[in-house]
Amino acid sequence: MATLGIDLGGTKIALGVLEGGRLVWRTRIATPQEGAEAVLQVMIAAASEALAEAGPPVTAVGVGTPGPIDFATGTVRFAPNIPHFRNVPLGPRLEEALKLPVVLENDANAAALAEHHLGAARDAASSLFVTVSTGIGGGLVSGGRVWRGAFGQAGEIGHLTVLPGGPVCGCGNAGCLEAVASGRALARDAGYAYAEPLDTPELFARWRAGEAKAARIVEAGTDYLGQALADAQKLWDPEVVVVGGGVALGGGEVWLERVRRAFERHAAGWRTAALLPARLGEDAGVIGAALAARALALESP
Repeated sequence: MATLGIDLGGTKIALGVLEGGRLVWRTRIATPQEGAEAVLQVMIAAASEALAEAGPPVTAVGVGTPGPIDFATGTVRFAPNIPHFRNVPLGPRLEEALKLPVVLENDANAAALAEHHLGAARDAASSLFVTVSTGIGGGLVSGGRVWRGAFGQAGEIGHLTVLPGGPVCGCGNAGCLEAVASGRALARDAGYAYAEPLDTPELFARWRAGEAKAARIVEAGTDYLGQALADAQKLWDPEVVVVGGGVALGGGEVWLERVRRAFERHAAGWRTAALLPARLGEDAGVIGAALAARALALESP
């Protein structure tokens, strides 16, 4: 069975056809910045190209999208990093154009699904995926399925409060994990400490060179992440925790080991999950969306 996965991002849209456990066709296009209709048109055109060129017949389409989703209607309530993308009936529009069933999934949930079935957590009964990048997102998988929660909000580890009264997060609350440990937060703190703009690759380079300021910033972030993972362990108790994203990739194994130590320290007395680096990289979103589509196709009459 072949399914099409679409990963909708603020700057790019990635598409891939999954057959068995591998992508047999893939492409990427820039995300239009003119609004929802422009995004829909290029997505439909690229998906139509995939259906025509991929080879194996596609039976369903999955879309991983940022922002909250009305799963009952297939509507994206808003996509934070795409201009004028609010209350978009993405599912129905794609179904009408492609003549195939379409399922929407949160982008972090899609990546979690991919890492659970085909990546680092492949043999686990349950897993928590955390992506540490510009922001911090997460997804929970148990029994092979994403656990969305009652209102589709489950897995939002980036918005656990780890520093009450801390910096205001993009969600409006103060002291969220995302506000103190994400790539954007690290760059903010580095810019303040060094009195000049500093991105995360430069911060990590200075950290590896042994600079004390850089070490304090990076290691504070790993400690906050470890604290959030310990809270997640006590609440959800996953068997495996998978960590991916640009910050995790840039930090490498040394960064991950510091996260691991902080995780175990904050969870002292509790059994902790295996903490593993993500394996699927930038393909995780596409693969997860295609896996969601596969589940939809198998459930459909």
